[in-house]
Amino acid sequence: MSTPHPLNQAVIAQALHDLRNGQLRRCKAMGFGEEELDALKHPALVSVLVNAAVSWCSVSVNREVLRRLLSQVHDVEQEIATVDRMLRLGASTEMVSRYYGLTHQEVALRRDILGLPKRKGRHPVLDEAQDTVLWQHWKAGVGERHIALDDEMAMLALTMDLAETLSLPMSVIWAAIRNWIDQGLV
Repeated sequence: MSTPHPLNQAVIAQALHDLRNGQLRRCKAMGFGEEELDALKHPALVSVLVNAAVSWCSVSVNREVLRRLLSQVHDVEQEIATVDRMLRLGASTEMVSRYYGLTHQEVALRRDILGLPKRKGRHPVLDEAQDTVLWQHWKAGVGERHIALDDEMAMLALTMDLAETLSLPMSVIWAAIRNWIDQGLV
């Protein structure tokens, strides 16, 4: 005896699940008509369909949706890498929450996973020399990258690079940049 076709089994299982949950439209969207849906009410007919060795259905792949889903994996991986980088560079919990939607608990967990020390209080403010060096690097970076002052994600990327270059906490750099922009010192 030949073995049942697995695609048939999967389609019947999904159709029966949808019918039990009142999702008649989903069954019709799969291609079932009224007569076939009526047949699914009879266990003997369901058994014939499930155990058929020949495939009585086909699959079509929506390549555009498939591509979007696959690109989301890359986007998620990139987002995780960016959040980890921000935390290593001294970003505040508020920054990570604002730009990536993580809760304070999720940020604390990420810090633990990365082995970062617990922070107590705020980072110190910049002294005059640090402020001047940061200003020069920031102005050059904005000019070289042609960053609009209201493009917060591009500004965030520049802030991460400046934190690495200048060995300053990202949250301190971000606060200084936001202050300069708010004051119109640009």
